[in-house]
Amino acid sequence: MFQFIDSRKGFLGDLLTTVTDIGRNLDAVIKQQEKPLLEQCTALLSKQGEATGLAQAQQALRHYAQLSSEEKCTFFYHLLENFGVDKAALDIAIADWQTNKTESSARTLHFACEPMSQNLLRRLNQAPNGTLALVNMRADLIGLIPKNPALKALDNDFSHLFGSWFNRGFLKLELMDWSTPAEVLEKVIAYEAVHEITSWEDLRQRAAAPDRRLYGYFHPALGTEPLIFVEVALTDHIPGAISPILAKQREQLPPEEATTAVFYSISNCQKGLKGISFGNFLIKQVVESLRHEFPNLETFITLSPVPGFRRWAKQQLEKPDAVTTPQHIELIKELENAPDREALWELTKDNKALKHLAATYLLSARSPRGGATDPVSRFHLGNGARLEDIHLHGDTSENGMNNAWGFMVNYQYQIKSIEKNHEAYINNDEIIASPKVMSLLKTR
Repeated sequence: MFQFIDSRKGFLGDLLTTVTDIGRNLDAVIKQQEKPLLEQCTALLSKQGEATGLAQAQQALRHYAQLSSEEKCTFFYHLLENFGVDKAALDIAIADWQTNKTESSARTLHFACEPMSQNLLRRLNQAPNGTLALVNMRADLIGLIPKNPALKALDNDFSHLFGSWFNRGFLKLELMDWSTPAEVLEKVIAYEAVHEITSWEDLRQRAAAPDRRLYGYFHPALGTEPLIFVEVALTDHIPGAISPILAKQREQLPPEEATTAVFYSISNCQKGLKGISFGNFLIKQVVESLRHEFPNLETFITLSPVPGFRRWAKQQLEKPDAVTTPQHIELIKELENAPDREALWELTKDNKALKHLAATYLLSARSPRGGATDPVSRFHLGNGARLEDIHLHGDTSENGMNNAWGFMVNYQYQIKSIEKNHEAYINNDEIIASPKVMSLLKTR
């Protein structure tokens, strides 16, 4: 049962409420002495009372939220330039370490290396809803980095702190169903990133049907904001297409008869938490929860999109990878030049050459950073899954055809092999796949 606990109840809640109320009263006073945002940030790092700090942090975050995109970019550059490492303190710490080389001097050096911007973020986090505000602030920062690569150094501060603040120990797994508060379910509709939820009835099919499950991770500081959620179908077979799973008119399976749990949609919800890993913990915890609820489940598998395939294929026309052949290039040209959707449908139906190209992409193509090229593949392989099967016409929606000419794949989570598969991929760049998929590389 999904339930939020009111953190304000009890003595501690009363105390926090009192401190916050004092901060609000002081906020009115601070407003009368309005300062530029950078001065507010500098004031936050000075010694001041708890309530004053809360009010100052709240005002600084409110001020930031009112900035234009250009002003936010300027603000981030100011943080980078004016809230860096205290160089004088760092020089002293280095000299102490070079002289003494004690544990104490090592720790002093460690803390002296920390930029003031990290302490500023901690102070801002004290404001009511400060954590969510900082997550949204980082989302702004991430959006600016492609054109302002110097800001990546500042993003490292956010990433370092969020890695601790969103540690697995703070996350709570929730099973969401039709009794879940509407404000949470509304966010599920908004954040669904793989297969669009078109209506409340559509959501009911995914969250309330007896053979469906919807799990999400939540963090106490973010309240009703989900971090990530996964949609699960309980079936008696391994599916090769998404349309039967999403069909509004379908025969529901009594869950006790299910032998297979299908993870068919995983959505990250907070852009500002990019790079903070939740999915690996989520999948494994959901598997354990399902095994406990339904002991008859034997197979845990995904039905996954391949979002990078068509983009990669088009790149081969300009600069082919070492793994692509002249036959691949001709096939890609033919697919790209299909005159209409009907022609593309016929061209991709039971196309062995397309299956070969898909297997080449999934098994042989590599990202410049190492590992599989496809982002979904990297996620599941990194979590210890095995590439199980490839299905042409698995997703014939407009999105599915645009991203991968309609094909989908299964990644299987075999409980006894997860750790071994994970280590093979991470340590040896080895993609574990079923014999069925491996054999596709031998056929044309």
